Amino acid sequence: MNKADLVRGGAVTSQDEAFRMLDTFASVGATHFDLTHLNVDGEKRGFRPQQTLAQLKNSLPRLFPGATERQNNMIVRPHGDTAQLIQLDDLKADALDRLHDVAFLTLQTSPGNHQAWVAVSDLKKGEETKDFARRLRKGAGADPSASGATRIAGTTNYKRKYEPDFPTVRIIDAAPGRVVTTAQLDSLGLVASPEPAPAVIPLRSRRKHPAAEGERTWPDYQRCVTGAPPNHEGSGPDRSMADFFWCMMAAQRGWSIEETANKLMEVSARAQERARLHDEGYALITAQNAAAAAARGRQTGRG
Repeated sequence: MNKADLVRGGAVTSQDEAFRMLDTFASVGATHFDLTHLNVDGEKRGFRPQQTLAQLKNSLPRLFPGATERQNNMIVRPHGDTAQLIQLDDLKADALDRLHDVAFLTLQTSPGNHQAWVAVSDLKKGEETKDFARRLRKGAGADPSASGATRIAGTTNYKRKYEPDFPTVRIIDAAPGRVVTTAQLDSLGLVASPEPAPAVIPLRSRRKHPAAEGERTWPDYQRCVTGAPPNHEGSGPDRSMADFFWCMMAAQRGWSIEETANKLMEVSARAQERARLHDEGYALITAQNAAAAAARGRQTGRG
């Protein structure tokens, strides 16, 4: 272990590993980072927005000891202008192999749980990037609701399910400066095909809105959790899929996307966790995707 390693209470964090991760992000165009502190229960304990690379590297050596003593997670969300950074989370071994030549950073956040980051040069910010990122996650077999924020390499992953043997976040592979195009990713079969736009039903053929009859009710969220498939770790239900199924049922019952997204924030612990990570768009994106799926289902049924 080198001198940059700090030991507090038996847990080890590596300053060198953290700096290597941040430098790798900077090599593909990341200029600023949002830094969030979460405790072992996922509650926010601090937030520093828009930190430059220099500011963050100057702060980390002082933050490591306190994070270890308080069992706080240190999480960064990178921002850049020259390339769009896409996070692919909860990847299995075969997915990692397919991404090996296009990812600029691969991390292990816990035993058997990996994520890869891809920098794409020919995307514009906004809906184009959101749509392509969704298709890439689907094609690569990644978590469809990745937040775009990640634990800092070299720090400890504090979650209740891991105690007392909390894992350390590690860099599996890094390729500084690696930026790819949408065509390169598509040629490797990593990008799912665009989904057809949902059919627009003429106003005259629409049924009376259930709200006018006072019939709308929310789906039972707990039943969606109970019926969800297991997560990649096999430690419980896939909360992202539970959220998606619940939103799709809400759409089928006539709730709007906005209403569904707001209600999801009330019933879903995962949506609340995403919001604490400053990923307020998670609930809205999940509701939008679920509504589109519900519309496709209605279209198929009419066919």
